[in-house]
Amino acid sequence: MDIIFAFATAVGRAGVSVLRLSGQGVFDALKPVMPRIDGDRRTPYLADFHKIGGEVIDTPLILGFAKGASFTGEETVELHLHGSPAIQKEAILILSQLPNMRMAEPGEFTRRALINGRMTLEEVEGLADLIDAETESQAIQARKLLNGHLKTAVTDWRAKLIHAGALLQATIDFADEEVPVDVFPEVSEILLPLRAELEAQARGVVVSERVRSGFEVAIIGQPNTGKSTFINALARRDVAIVTDVAGTTRDVLEVDLDLRGHSVRVLDTAGIRATDDSVEKIGVERALDRAASADLRIWLKTPNDDVEPVDMTADDLIVTAKDDEGVYDNGLSGKTGHGIDRILNHIGTVLSDRVSRVGVATLERHGIAITNAVGYLDTALLGLENGQEVELVADDLRAATRQLDQLIGHVDVEDVLDKVFSSFCLGK
Repeated sequence: MDIIFAFATAVGRAGVSVLRLSGQGVFDALKPVMPRIDGDRRTPYLADFHKIGGEVIDTPLILGFAKGASFTGEETVELHLHGSPAIQKEAILILSQLPNMRMAEPGEFTRRALINGRMTLEEVEGLADLIDAETESQAIQARKLLNGHLKTAVTDWRAKLIHAGALLQATIDFADEEVPVDVFPEVSEILLPLRAELEAQARGVVVSERVRSGFEVAIIGQPNTGKSTFINALARRDVAIVTDVAGTTRDVLEVDLDLRGHSVRVLDTAGIRATDDSVEKIGVERALDRAASADLRIWLKTPNDDVEPVDMTADDLIVTAKDDEGVYDNGLSGKTGHGIDRILNHIGTVLSDRVSRVGVATLERHGIAITNAVGYLDTALLGLENGQEVELVADDLRAATRQLDQLIGHVDVEDVLDKVFSSFCLGK
């Protein structure tokens, strides 16, 4: 297997640049350009880094890791170079000229860690999410995977299915003998709460996908009710044109915010009204569509406006707009800031409540496997209720178990890894 290398730190001017190399024989492979490198030394030390047969380009700090004691599980070297772009380019050029060495592909270090048993599939997926995390809730969700919470849960779910299957198997194995107890009620008592738990996990995956991609909050209302002023106040910069002319906003404007630790995309929509203007009409239609699909809606109204353009839920807010004097309890003023903190607190509370429903399953493929498992449990429970042949019910339980096995790596791993590693940087 080739020795791979890549920068573990961002390329560009910096105090230090860490160049990581991994692969069997990496210490010997570096000898032509680092004669003083020592594969048996485990404490940090300095050694000159030469051009092939030429001058020294830098004297990096060297950290060496033995096979089985590194991130990848292979012999690994880290070169802590000065963070000069010139040195970075020179180092890559030199290493590329050495035999059996090449630049790592995205995520290849982590792929080798998985192959060598240093990480599990769920830990790899969790690491990918953690690297991409931009908000607190995204990081918390990623750490659940990285810390093995899913594996712990799956182990418990599998144990329950295996126990239920063993009870059924006993009736098959001793079919010709007198079985003293009807096991069907006991099997149902195991499967029913398990099914409810799995169904809740599947619902949580939908929310976890929103945590990852960002929740959408739509600002809606009739023209010239201060929607653009409000979104500018939230963003603390001018992202929308504000005028006294009704209908200025024709398309949906989007602003991404970190709101109380959640990734939130606020949508400034076109003013909703009947119009003969073909362009404005398209804007109104888009506004209604985006509002309907958003996670939360804030309807800005005037004191005399009682029309709600979309179906509002209990979590949505109706706000009296342009309340510059602070007259209304539900008032909002983008100019003075009145009501903004109250709205932000409401959004944060609603989203935090939804995030709390996220379980240990957080990825789309988790949701698919769990939903499939629930389907097999439904078939098994129906079979128990209708007195179906025990062998068929047992088959359904085994099928449900196989679906759960996919959550922790008993799956076509290469397909999953190709998707995961596509988002990794080279040095990871």
